[in-house]
Amino acid sequence: MTPLAPLPHETTQPKERVAYLDNARFWVMLLVVIGHSLTELVVMNSARGVYTWIYLFHMPFFILISGYTARHYVGDFRQVRRIVATLIVPYLIVETSLQLMTRHYDGEPEHLMILSPQWVGWFLAALFVWRLTTPIWRALKYPITTSILISLASGLIEIPNVLALPKVLGFLPFYVIGLHFNREMFLRLTQLPYRIAGALLLAGSLAASLLFADHRFPTQWLLYRGRYEDLDVSWFEGVAVRGLLLAIGLLLTLAALSLVPRARSVTTVLGSRTLYAYLLHGFIIIYLDRQFGLWATIEPYGATAVLGCIVVGAIVAVLLMTKPVATVFRPVFEPKLTWMFRDPSQDVHHPPSDVPVWKQDLRRRAPATRGDDPGSVAFTRVIR
Repeated sequence: MTPLAPLPHETTQPKERVAYLDNARFWVMLLVVIGHSLTELVVMNSARGVYTWIYLFHMPFFILISGYTARHYVGDFRQVRRIVATLIVPYLIVETSLQLMTRHYDGEPEHLMILSPQWVGWFLAALFVWRLTTPIWRALKYPITTSILISLASGLIEIPNVLALPKVLGFLPFYVIGLHFNREMFLRLTQLPYRIAGALLLAGSLAASLLFADHRFPTQWLLYRGRYEDLDVSWFEGVAVRGLLLAIGLLLTLAALSLVPRARSVTTVLGSRTLYAYLLHGFIIIYLDRQFGLWATIEPYGATAVLGCIVVGAIVAVLLMTKPVATVFRPVFEPKLTWMFRDPSQDVHHPPSDVPVWKQDLRRRAPATRGDDPGSVAFTRVIR
């Protein structure tokens, strides 16, 4: 039997983080936590309007950035180690803990379903699947078109929730679009005319979401899961609505990206720690809801309760991105796992090279693309 070829590896040191991307992560994480804090209040129009506006683009925003930072994935030693340490391990810890927590309070799920994420763990599972399929999307001739067709078609059939597959396929176009972004596109978006247009578009979409909140648009559409039949529409209507949401999500994502500051600031530092805010905020929300019935208590206060959730949600998100939290939870959510992986320098078949694998590949096949975006290739976080 022929032995498996060793994985390619890189020996270059991680480069400096990109302030613009960390700033973007900070703002989108605020939206994630605020959106989740409003989930139990969507019976009120004010909460429903804000919730709908956030869910129109906050995950497309996050996913597009994740695609951009994954565009040079080749499966080398460092990248595989990062996937295990910052995706697989946190997923197993968080998903198991959250399911045990909800079973304690609600009695569900009756049996642990670790490969079927029930809440925030879905994004880690999705990143894992997307990251492994990155070489495919880089190789296809029409990757964006293909991903859109897959997303539209995924609502036609019943798909099991193994590793959040319905959402993986539904949100796929945003990841693939991110893979084909480059630094110049981000810089162009931050020019003044685009910033003005982006601000107007976001403000107008928020106003529209609040204005039409009482029309009871099914928020399940915004989760990109489930069959169109389950949403009581025909296949044609389902494809049309999903297509419209994809277009709106991309447009609002570009608008939000245009407003992200490029300079380093306190949000840059906080934005480098969004992993902890994402993984921990779910425990806080479930505990406050199940233990104290917080949202049922504040619901009678109407718009005041909604505003309070927005403010407190933002504060909680910021606190979870602070250094003390990162210091405590880094060994848990970003373990080094040196005991698990062999030393790539001992690989006699593929000794370390001073030139990263992806650069060697570009030199052989496409020298003209080497200058595409060398300054942000070695972005070191998977989710942040």
